[in-house]
Amino acid sequence: MSRIGRMPITVPAGVTVTIADNNVVTVKGPLGTLTEQFNSRMMIKLEGTELTVTRPTDEKEDRSLHGLTRALLNNMVVGVTQGYSKTLEIIGVGYKAAKVGKTVELYLGHSLMSNGKPQQKFIIEETDDIKLEVADKAIPITITVKGINKQAVGQMAAVIRSKRPPEPYHGKGVKYADERIRRKAGKTGK
Repeated sequence: MSRIGRMPITVPAGVTVTIADNNVVTVKGPLGTLTEQFNSRMMIKLEGTELTVTRPTDEKEDRSLHGLTRALLNNMVVGVTQGYSKTLEIIGVGYKAAKVGKTVELYLGHSLMSNGKPQQKFIIEETDDIKLEVADKAIPITITVKGINKQAVGQMAAVIRSKRPPEPYHGKGVKYADERIRRKAGKTGK
């Protein structure tokens, strides 16, 4: 039995879970609504305030889907009650971020060409389910990505980080707040 898959998920008060045909699960809570379709082989049951996932056989595919389905359901319940957030730090001389309306402008030392014109900034737009916050007065500058969908929050944070990943010699770039950069020694003189 899967150690993760066999654990029941406790549904807190104020959260409603509906299971429709073809394992389409909708979780509605104080922060929003998430809907996901799971593999039809997994059996998802709501008994009182506990959500359980069972598998039909012990085949390899069913065993791997069992834990995955339970983890995704738990992420949905946590997302609509507490939400998810990732914090990124911008480190480097002249690097900055500014929030303008529903967009964040990142100045990361690039000289980009856009339609034949030089451009110095990356523009990241908020979506309906992802919110961006910029603390540009702090050092290092921090960007917080918030939302109810764990996968979407992680993807947006990865997109922002990919604009200027941290480099190992000086540590400049965009990094996660809890990320440790393995530093390398530079060239040594004679």
